[in-house]
Amino acid sequence: MAAISIFSRFLLRSKQFASIRSFHMSSARERSEKVLEELKGKNPYFEKYASKIAAVQQNSPEEFLSRLDNVDKEKKKPKFGLSEVQRDYSELLQPKAPLGTEASRDITHRKLSDVMRLELIEDKSADDIKHLWLEYHRDKDVITAAIPVDQFNQMMECAKQYPVFILPIPRSEGYEFIMLQFAANTIHFTPLLNYQVHKENAPECLNITMFTECSDKGIILMRGEYDTKVINAQEAQCLANQVQLYYCQKNVSKLHLLETFTRHPDKFKHMDIIEELNNLKI
Repeated sequence: MAAISIFSRFLLRSKQFASIRSFHMSSARERSEKVLEELKGKNPYFEKYASKIAAVQQNSPEEFLSRLDNVDKEKKKPKFGLSEVQRDYSELLQPKAPLGTEASRDITHRKLSDVMRLELIEDKSADDIKHLWLEYHRDKDVITAAIPVDQFNQMMECAKQYPVFILPIPRSEGYEFIMLQFAANTIHFTPLLNYQVHKENAPECLNITMFTECSDKGIILMRGEYDTKVINAQEAQCLANQVQLYYCQKNVSKLHLLETFTRHPDKFKHMDIIEELNNLKI
């Protein structure tokens, strides 16, 4: 995938998960320690869970590497993982099983009729549709919005140039970086560490679908489904707000960050997007 390759160039080092069957125990231990060092250098949250991963790595380095290798080779649709507190990096320690929830399905090409009855809005005005849309989702674990068509068009034009980016969300011990990727009318989000481990099979923590069925009335209906075990509603909304500010507004500093990340990843600085977030008044 071209978009994934853009992001891959940004990473300082790439992890090579090859078969370990021909390695002796000493070789496997040395390689597994190298993997741990690489992950440690790439993500500020690794230290919090390092002891759990190290325990498995020390007890059975060959099994540890084998599981990493199996995860990297899986060709499955994106799935949702466990929360930061509960998951304990289980994605590194064992393969995931599908959850079978609505949020875990591939919704890239979902239609509005899959979400609600279209007869409810057929004869409604844009304002009435927006009201019904927000009310319909009031008690659901989703974030919703109705945006003008011109704002949506601006977003998609910008996304053609910058289909992949990272955004920060505040955590108790700093910030966690979330990778996003545009695909058709959907934006997929996954924690940066998950992408470093799983690549294109990384589990999502949020996806935002933009339904265009009401574009003739001047609005686009947006619906964001998030994994409540990984992020909460406020954090999901924070990501959605940042997407809007980066992709829907011609802000010079934010466009510069998008350009740098995409065209000159070696010059991109994480602290710059953290500073942008701290300066926001959403």
